[in-house]
Amino acid sequence: MKNRNPRTFQVKSFGCQMNVYDGQRMAELLEAEGLAPAGEAEPADLVVLNTCHIREKAAEKVYSEIGRLLHRPGESQPLVAVAGCVAQAEGAEIPRRAPGVDIVVGPQAYHNLPELVRRARQGEKAVDTDMPALSKFDALPGRRRQAPAAFLTVQEGCDKFCTYCVVPYTRGAEVSRPWAAILDEAKALVDRGTREITLLGQNVNAWEGEDEKGRRQGLGGLIGALDALPGLARIRYTTSHPNDMREDLVRAHAEVAKLMPFLHLPVQSGSDRILKAMNRSHSVESYVRAIERVRSARPDIAVSGDFIVGFPGETEEDFEATLLLVGAVNYAQAYSFKYSPRPGTPAAGMPDQVPAEVMDDRLQRLQGLLREQQLAFNRATVGARTEILVERTGRKPGQLIGKSPWLQSVHLEAGRAAIGDLVEVQILDAGPNSLSGAPLMRSAA
Repeated sequence: MKNRNPRTFQVKSFGCQMNVYDGQRMAELLEAEGLAPAGEAEPADLVVLNTCHIREKAAEKVYSEIGRLLHRPGESQPLVAVAGCVAQAEGAEIPRRAPGVDIVVGPQAYHNLPELVRRARQGEKAVDTDMPALSKFDALPGRRRQAPAAFLTVQEGCDKFCTYCVVPYTRGAEVSRPWAAILDEAKALVDRGTREITLLGQNVNAWEGEDEKGRRQGLGGLIGALDALPGLARIRYTTSHPNDMREDLVRAHAEVAKLMPFLHLPVQSGSDRILKAMNRSHSVESYVRAIERVRSARPDIAVSGDFIVGFPGETEEDFEATLLLVGAVNYAQAYSFKYSPRPGTPAAGMPDQVPAEVMDDRLQRLQGLLREQQLAFNRATVGARTEILVERTGRKPGQLIGKSPWLQSVHLEAGRAAIGDLVEVQILDAGPNSLSGAPLMRSAA
């Protein structure tokens, strides 16, 4: 039997950092309506599945999760809401295929979640996949949750139309949030104890707007304004497009001390032929040139990237070009995936689909090289002194985990440090995925 009077909720977010941000905002919406977050071991009365549509079989995984939720032995069934990009892509088909789903809400309409919950309480199948231009931000409550590091969405949507990607269809066209709204939300976060803010966007470096004096600004100007915010210690941004690495942003890496030395800049392939087929609108040369400009401004910057192997028509020569690019750039971190066709995208109907076994082999070779580079980057920090932001407790008693300026996880013994502190440490050891350090002194708050 359905629980039509939910008192507790759980939001489960999958995929990108923007989904994490959206999940946090939906949780704040529900808390503002009087619902309480369910404990980790407690079954929630309302479960929101905040979905991602980028990876293969995303929709099938959502339906599997729905089935698990609706077959809890000896318990009443929760209200189930499907949110995010799968909700946008599938719409009303979701409750038709899975009648136990009560709510479907797209990523541009989740500010209407409380009203959809009220409708679901009455037994209605509540579906909202409208895509108004960012009106959701005006309807969201003030930031409620306290965390040392927080995400802040400044830009949504994509106009690039890469042939493999569903984002333009699920998130809409590129839209930038207003300058004043971003600064107001940033100040609210800092007032609640946030020390580090990561600016988010599908193409975050495409952000532009007018400042309080009516001057046109790019992301670099916005970062400069955040730099002046008392109490904010660190600024990051993700994810960027190579074509939008403008001079104001490059200068910010040289001039703004609070801007961390980390750049996530997806390339996807090292072959110009494949980049053209992907409609990436940049070349290998222009990509490398963009990285060189940022490295010239900030020599200690760590570079991260995204790669797709096995795009339709990719030859061994094309793949070897990707390996050559990886060797030339030398990544500190990277994400790599096998190509998976997304329904409705141009690439899904392209000829010369690469066999699965070939993709598997290429992915293993690429990831082997990327792991070597990441481990070498981490080991190069051993013996160095740096400052970390403590974000959470570790698995071991008395252990804390924080982030270095280069987005590495650092484990340390707590001592007098606490979550939210900026702590100077010496790096003692490095593995492929994390570092260990010893506190030297407690930094001034």
